[in-house]
Amino acid sequence: MYKIEDIQPGKSYGCKFKVTTMLDTFGRPPGLSDTPLAGPGEYESFGIIQVRDLESKLVELYDEKSRKTFRCSFDDIWDIDDVEYVDNTEEV
Repeated sequence: MYKIEDIQPGKSYGCKFKVTTMLDTFGRPPGLSDTPLAGPGEYESFGIIQVRDLESKLVELYDEKSRKTFRCSFDDIWDIDDVEYVDNTEEV
């Protein structure tokens, strides 16, 4: 595991995160929801780190599950580790 201040530019990292966003009645964000939105709530997931800003202490993450991008403070991310992209498409 890494500290966010120690990750190296140009490498791929992911982390768990939490963010307050609009959720449906089952606690899912838009993109995973097929029911009406109920209001704001806390959403936790795993995201790929896209941008890190050391001055503002914010990261921009891409959440594979919801296919959404979220901005989080350094305080709302944990378990930072390397990620490896794997092509799951089969050649025909």
